[in-house]
Formats: sequence, C-alpha cells, structure tokens
Amino acid sequence: MTVSLALTIGALVAAGVFLMLRRNLLKLVIGLAVLSHAANLILVGSGGFLGQRPPVITAGSLPYVDPLPQALVLTAIVIGFGVSAFLLVLLYRIYRVRGGATVTDLTELKG
Repeated sequence: MTVSLALTIGALVAAGVFLMLRRNLLKLVIGLAVLSHAANLILVGSGGFLGQRPPVITAGSLPYVDPLPQALVLTAIVIGFGVSAFLLVLLYRIYRVRGGATVTDLTELKG
C-alpha cells in the first residue's frame, strides 16, 4: 500500500511539474491542480491509516488514526477549488482581452 501510494504521489508530482513547465497557461493551471492533489495525498499518507481497523478511539484500540491530516486535506481541497476557479476566470479574461493564453502573450505586459 505505501509503495503504491509513493509511486502515485511521484507520478502526480512529475505530471504536475511537467504541465507547469509548458507555455500554455491552461496547462499551467491544470499542473497546479495536479500538484495540489499530490500534496493532498502526502497529507493523507501521513495520517497513518492502515485500513485494518476503523479510526475510532476505544479503551484498548491504540494506536489510532490522527484526524488532523484529514481535516487539513479537506481544507486544502476547498482552498484549491477556489484558487483553481479564480485562475480559470483570470485565464478566460486574459484569453478574451489578449487573444491568446500563452506565457509569451503576457511578456508584452512587462514593459
């Protein structure tokens, strides 16, 4: 389980970085979302859930699963959704005003 989780996280990080290095701004936004999903998986993996017993604290059920990483992931999902929605609206506005959505279209704005 942990090896497959580590491979999945590695693949998501690689795909996210690859997409973020493209010139297209839409691929940059998608790469950022994929990278945030990889970070969420890292947080879930740090919670220590082994899948054998439910994460409920009873008299003799130590060790238990820490609920804090799950709460952090839920918060990160909501914040990531808001950031992605904002970036997509901003990207749409750039596309409508500039006529393109690449990084080279934005370099003219520096001057």
